[in-house]
Amino acid sequence: MSDKATRIDLFSFRTAPMRAFHLTWMAFFVCFFAWFACAPLMPLIQRQFGLSIDQVANINIAAVAATIVVRLIIGPMCDRYGPRKVYTALLVLGAFPVLGAALSGGYTSFLLARLGIGAVGASFVITQYHTSVMFAPNVVGTANATSAGWGNAGAGAAQALVPLLLAAMLALGASDASAWRYALVVPALAMPLMAVFYWRLTQDCPQGNFAQLRAQGIAIDGGKKGGWASFRAACANYRVWMLFVTYAACFGVEVFIHNIAAVYYVNHFHLSLKTAGLAAGSFGLLALFARALGGWLSDKFAARRGLDVRSTLLFALIAGEGLGLYWFSHETSVGLAVVAMLCFGLFTHMACGATYALVPFIDRKALGGVAGIIGAGGNVGAVAAGFLMKGLGNVQQTLATLGVLVSISALCALAVRFSTEHKAREDELRAHALSVNNRIAN
Repeated sequence: MSDKATRIDLFSFRTAPMRAFHLTWMAFFVCFFAWFACAPLMPLIQRQFGLSIDQVANINIAAVAATIVVRLIIGPMCDRYGPRKVYTALLVLGAFPVLGAALSGGYTSFLLARLGIGAVGASFVITQYHTSVMFAPNVVGTANATSAGWGNAGAGAAQALVPLLLAAMLALGASDASAWRYALVVPALAMPLMAVFYWRLTQDCPQGNFAQLRAQGIAIDGGKKGGWASFRAACANYRVWMLFVTYAACFGVEVFIHNIAAVYYVNHFHLSLKTAGLAAGSFGLLALFARALGGWLSDKFAARRGLDVRSTLLFALIAGEGLGLYWFSHETSVGLAVVAMLCFGLFTHMACGATYALVPFIDRKALGGVAGIIGAGGNVGAVAAGFLMKGLGNVQQTLATLGVLVSISALCALAVRFSTEHKAREDELRAHALSVNNRIAN
């Protein structure tokens, strides 16, 4: 704990925590750009492959379904192998299904490629794991939320920039049938390039890499055999499942909106593909500051009122998200619809940040399992929203129903409470980290 960073020196690459901070959000940005690069292209792909509404829904579900399993696995893998090795491997392997989507020839091959791309979404768990082991309790919420938010902006960037890449390919002479394929090659090449930087510039924790530390006889949380023991411990903790639901309500909705927003604006408000992409992209770009704001508020409130206030803040944010989502679903004016989307999007991203501001405090010895299960909850929410849309057959009705369900799920945040002993132990860890930092500074 004494080696963990007690502040965020934003413009520094000198220390291991700050290098990890910057490399994690950059890697996460690249992964999310690749994960959602297909979304703004779907109206064009839908026409070229002759896809039905049901087939589009299946593709959207596939894009997030694989992430559920991979997130559950990748958290314990971080405990066992360290986030540096796991992130590097994910970046390299994840490039192949992105290329597969670019080479697909019809519904089946594109569906399988989107299923494979879903594994890239597990990058979030590694990002949160890496910053959690690098930063002390007084700033870990802000570090987690900021790195996740800036990385998450890759989804919004994909919504806004991929149509511009498409336009550039068309201007260079590519046909409609091939231009979108060339556009997908860009994130596919960016991923292995990012892997090189991550491997060379990061380490697993402030003291070094897990393999070397274990070779020296230094104990690593999660156990020498890796994360399966921590995974079982996480499964037995009721707080994990409460946050599983809340993350399904915020991140699940976020992913769902990323996948359907461009198509919704084109079909419902009759916008052009470029304009719809910019409108949908504004939702994702909120992550640049909104996630960080949620984590920062959680840290600030906890410093004054203790650990339990983090749960109360999360309740308020998810309730606000649900009300805003219901408003968005009933707007008939495109201008007010964008305003409503930005309002509920602000609450959505802040709630995501506030959720992972809580994660490091659930069980420090089962961090990988906790982060993985809660992260998977977000994708369960996205898949559930996809099936809800298939069942209702109407996007607008789906959004309204989600608004009600999200508001109800906010109650799960209030159920997350900690024992007196748990809070005393966390207060002691926080005070110790701050006192050591003050001695070093003086």
